[in-house]
Amino acid sequence: MKQNRPRNMPKSAMVLAAGLGLRMRPLTESRPKPLVSVAGQPLIEHIFKPIEAAGVPRIVMNVHYLADQLRAHIAARAGADVIISDETARLMDSGGGIKKALSALGPEPFFVLNGDSFWIDGPRPNLMRLAEAWEPERMDILLLVVASALATGYEGKGDFTMEADGRLHRRVERHVAPFVYAGVGIMKPELFSDTPEGPFSLNLLFDRAISAEKLFGLRLDGEWLHVGTPNAIEAAEMRLRRSTL
Repeated sequence: MKQNRPRNMPKSAMVLAAGLGLRMRPLTESRPKPLVSVAGQPLIEHIFKPIEAAGVPRIVMNVHYLADQLRAHIAARAGADVIISDETARLMDSGGGIKKALSALGPEPFFVLNGDSFWIDGPRPNLMRLAEAWEPERMDILLLVVASALATGYEGKGDFTMEADGRLHRRVERHVAPFVYAGVGIMKPELFSDTPEGPFSLNLLFDRAISAEKLFGLRLDGEWLHVGTPNAIEAAEMRLRRSTL
């Protein structure tokens, strides 16, 4: 069935794929992490799939480690055009990488997706749900979050608590938080206007949005798969197999 396109559906998506993949060694000694195979496909294709299914016309991806391999993969693939943001000279971290790519992303709010996690959708695709929930008048950032207990491949203490209206707050030190950032969100480009010129983390913008009471969350419908280590690949593949039964 064709999905109705939300009114506020972003026209571009930023995929953060420039990391060194140190925790994925030895698999990343000869290939970049986005090209590590998961269930017979490069990890990056599991991330591109929901973006293309949602009809987002512009994908921007940053590259750094073994960038030539990623360029070759992008050049050979079918599907949406992917714009490369080159960080081979200097790794810019998550926030700096997006800031460097802003001219390619365009002037409107855009999706951001981490390059080491993906998900199995429920009845309604989660990118569609994010776009439907996005209210730029009262939100600066909207993050997809998942219950810590339901996150495959995740072993941390959670990232956020969430109020009834969706506002997010940081986990209190030495406490466990019920929600994990699923590595997917929508944000406004103007948030980067007063940010460092060099590398910086998206956490800077998350904390600013929390202070302004404009960081919101939407609970993921489906299953979230974090693929940060070689052992996490097997767990992700098992969940994918179960989802097709």
